[in-house]
Amino acid sequence: MRNAPPEKLSWGEVLEHSDSTMVPARVRRPRPSGPKHRLEAMAWAMFSAGGFVAAVLIPVHIAVLGIAWAAGWVPDGALSYDRILHLVHNPLTKLYLLALISLPLFHWAHRFRFAIHHQFGIELRRLVALGCYGTAIAGTGLAVWVLLRI
Repeated sequence: MRNAPPEKLSWGEVLEHSDSTMVPARVRRPRPSGPKHRLEAMAWAMFSAGGFVAAVLIPVHIAVLGIAWAAGWVPDGALSYDRILHLVHNPLTKLYLLALISLPLFHWAHRFRFAIHHQFGIELRRLVALGCYGTAIAGTGLAVWVLLRI
């Protein structure tokens, strides 16, 4: 390519120059496998699902229960104890409530685990992971126990 000001170059010269400076193909590394990597993938999946629930479903519940009901926009008796109890007896509602409770716990656990490592500089990786995910699992177990007793 000749040394000319950029506005004086033809399209052909620009394309020839771009062909000569092509980026080499990326070398693909093999995917890591094994139980450790499967657990890490599962942790990221639970983090993502918990983030979705925390960003989409919880604000809907706040809008309905915290704003609409308090403002009187919901009809009288719509959220009575008997109606809510009848609704919670449905297995699909129990599954929904379990997801609404447990997935944000796993989102918190994953985010808190990495905050402890990166912001506080604590390097006890296994102990921190056990504490964070153990708390999320215990909270999920408690939610299952309560929902099964209803």
